[in-house]
Amino acid sequence: MIELRGLTKHYGQTVAVSDLSFSVRPGQVTGFLGPNGAGKSTTMRMILGLDEPTSGTALIDGTPYRELTRPLEKVGSLLDAKWVHPNRSARAHLRWMAASNDLPASRVEEVLRLVGLSEVANKNAGGFSLGMSQRLGLAGALLGDPQVLLFDEPVNGLDPEGILWIRRFMQRLAAEGRTVLVSSHLLSEMALTAEHLIVIGRGRLISDISTKDFIEKASEQSVRVRSPQLDQLRSLLTSNGMTVREEGADSAGPALVVAGVTSDAVGKLAGSNDITLYELAPQRASLEEAFMRMTGGAVEYHGEGFDQVMGGAL
Repeated sequence: MIELRGLTKHYGQTVAVSDLSFSVRPGQVTGFLGPNGAGKSTTMRMILGLDEPTSGTALIDGTPYRELTRPLEKVGSLLDAKWVHPNRSARAHLRWMAASNDLPASRVEEVLRLVGLSEVANKNAGGFSLGMSQRLGLAGALLGDPQVLLFDEPVNGLDPEGILWIRRFMQRLAAEGRTVLVSSHLLSEMALTAEHLIVIGRGRLISDISTKDFIEKASEQSVRVRSPQLDQLRSLLTSNGMTVREEGADSAGPALVVAGVTSDAVGKLAGSNDITLYELAPQRASLEEAFMRMTGGAVEYHGEGFDQVMGGAL
């Protein structure tokens, strides 16, 4: 388990992380989200002992990272897939890492097979694609067979096949009972990957909640409804104080979207007035919409509207 207690980091007058406390539990993928400049990378570096906190603690199973005697056997991490020396082969790089923690050379071959790099293990890492570099970084993270894993933006720049592979890989690690913390800006990917979310803004905790509950809490519920008696239904809904807007017609015909109500309420009202419904579907915002709603006030820099910048010239 990863546990943060009042973690704070100042760079001069700048507060990068402020009194941050949360726990990351084993058995699930935990997404670590926040706008650019929120303090995610700084937080991960403090967990890994790469940056010294101004105050507070970051613990791995109750112990600071710097006090671990053989850290690769406790914690694996992937912060920068391209940090490997470009003229060193994948196998040589992993053997160097293994030797630094007294791990057997046989483990190198195991992780190469695990991430699918055995056939290119003798090629220089400088010639690797981003996807291959990410796999090599994962191999290094798994070298000591650790129970705690941290990944910073592991799917950046990958094609859909690579994203799917890493998603399933991280979920499999969590299913084995490991603690998995993943920082990412790809919110739609986190909706598919993570069961739990830690959301921060300007170095402060905004939300510590399940992915499902985060979307429900941050988004307005609405109901999409279609009917052959659309005008009658609209009048009925508005006369009962409901907010209704019409969606453009698609292949199934026009529809109404009713805000802030449940499908049960709309269905009961329509049924009691003998209105036939062709569609009655509850809707929730996407993770991106929920994220923007929750973190809008915690973004470090806001851009002006395009029309304002261009002065209406277009």
